[in-house]
Order: sequence, then C-alpha cells, then structure tokens
Amino acid sequence: MTSGVPQGSVLGPPLFLAYVNVIWRNIESKTGLFADDCIIYRKILNTKDVEKLQTNLDRLGDWMERNGMKINPNKSKALSFSRAWVRDPLNYSLGDQKSPEASCCKYLGIIIRNDLSWVDQVNYTVQKA
Repeated sequence: MTSGVPQGSVLGPPLFLAYVNVIWRNIESKTGLFADDCIIYRKILNTKDVEKLQTNLDRLGDWMERNGMKINPNKSKALSFSRAWVRDPLNYSLGDQKSPEASCCKYLGIIIRNDLSWVDQVNYTVQKA
C-alpha cells in the first residue's frame, strides 16, 4: 500500500483517482492529471506569475503532506518553454526539494524540449522503428 491506495487490486485505480482528484481545487495554475502523472503549468510574463506558480507548488506540497502522498523527485522537473536565447534560471521547489531544471522531459510518451524542437521525439521514434 502506497499513500493509502492498495496496489495491484481492482479497487486501486478508482481509489487513486478519488484520492488525487481534488489536487486542482486550491491551485490557480493549470493542472493536468492522467493516471499517476500530474503536471502544473502557467504562462510566465512577469515576476508575479513566477510567484503565483511557486505558491501553487507550495499548496501542492501542503496537500501532499496532509495526505501522505510522496512525489518521486527523479520524475519532477522544471521546464521553461521559449524560443528566447537568454533564459532566467528556474528556481522552483516542491515541498522541501528544489525541482531540477531540465532541457526536455517525457510526458505521456512525448518528448518535449524547452526550445520547442521535435528533434528528440523524432530521433526516439526513429530508433524505436
């Protein structure tokens, strides 16, 4: 049993969904939930947007603590999608752990790069073929 949800049982998926389905209620940024994946994102135009996103991450961290949920730090990443040459460093944290900045991530089977290029996805697909 992890975080109160029995693993490998028929009841596992519906209990997990009931468990995490309230994550978005206190978060102003956009969220996406799919199976056991959660993504939080926000268009950043100024420092207020940066602060709002961190506030939302803090709220998620509080929810995790109250509900005994643990996030795998190896699967948590901070990305900034932009075609700009110069980027400000990302300094987001979830709970007591800083979210590492990454140049790309795999989400729902698609590799997304911070420069919006599809080169990694194309190379991955070609290798699999």
